[in-house]
Amino acid sequence: MRFMVTGGAGFIGANLVTELLGKDHEVINVDVLSYAGNPLVVERHCREPNYIFEKVDICDSKALKTVFYKHKPDFVLHLAAESHVDKSIDGPLAFIQTNIVGTFNLLNVATFYWKSIKCSIKSEAFRFVHVSTDEVYGDLGGGKAMFTEDMPYAPSSPYSATKASSDHLARAWHRTYGLPVIVTNCSNNYGPFQLPEKLVPLVISNCLRGVPVPIYGDGCQIRDWIYVQDHVRALMEVVVKGKVGETYNIGGNNELRNIEVVSKIFTILDELVTLRSSGFDSCGFSIKYVGDRPGHDIRYAIDSTKLKNETGWTPIVSFESGIRKTVRWYLDNQGWFDSKDSSDSRISEVEEAELSEVG
Repeated sequence: MRFMVTGGAGFIGANLVTELLGKDHEVINVDVLSYAGNPLVVERHCREPNYIFEKVDICDSKALKTVFYKHKPDFVLHLAAESHVDKSIDGPLAFIQTNIVGTFNLLNVATFYWKSIKCSIKSEAFRFVHVSTDEVYGDLGGGKAMFTEDMPYAPSSPYSATKASSDHLARAWHRTYGLPVIVTNCSNNYGPFQLPEKLVPLVISNCLRGVPVPIYGDGCQIRDWIYVQDHVRALMEVVVKGKVGETYNIGGNNELRNIEVVSKIFTILDELVTLRSSGFDSCGFSIKYVGDRPGHDIRYAIDSTKLKNETGWTPIVSFESGIRKTVRWYLDNQGWFDSKDSSDSRISEVEEAELSEVG
């Protein structure tokens, strides 16, 4: 089958493209290669005959239209998005442009394309899978409640607000125009190819460089962690078995405090790096607690019962196994940090704010 993947040079997109190519599907990777996309990811597949890369901005509707009619995809998996909460607080306009306007353009062009092939077998099979986040649901706070698909939206950050908007647009295009849309909302991903600004690779990078790991507030914020390949498997199940017009939550069943994640990475690094280098000093690991992020949510937790019941999918990678594989990958691919800005941005931003307040 022929899949169009937007954002295929990003973290989840890169892992999805690898999975699809491994199953001999054709892939059209549509990515503008912003800070979130890496040319190294594109280069990994450029010689494969069933892989096509199109450097296109999803905000460019004319270029999108050309891609659709040139390659005629069977499925669209829409992952292209600005996705870092800190960046959305500092500069929300880019998130509005990509996540809202870009998604609108993609939905619009996809609808015209789908209608142009209507009454064909290709049209009947066509699906538009809009990949979103659990952050649209807001803050669960304490207790044992979990996010379900019918929970009202209550986004807390500019990032989650723009993703919530894009979810609503996707559902509206299904309801109004009939576009065969499926929406997914996933919990925190970790694994290979993630940007160094995100928690897991940031911890690894800072530890290897002897730089303190910045932790917001007390580090007790709880997230539901899922290994990226489990997420990719879920997306494949949704494409094949998901019902048009439905929403599916995807979670890893691993609720952990941020400080617990950091501590676990410290332990694994201490073990793995010491085995490789007798001169390694684990005493270099340190944490720097910084002022909490504005509007920081306390807890997320995903209920994936609907997805399990309708497709049979369940996560198969435990956090213990997944985080160990992840740390090994970054140790084996330290050039990944060199190809991206792994600077200690959170600390510098907080210190800048503190200096401004003092001034």
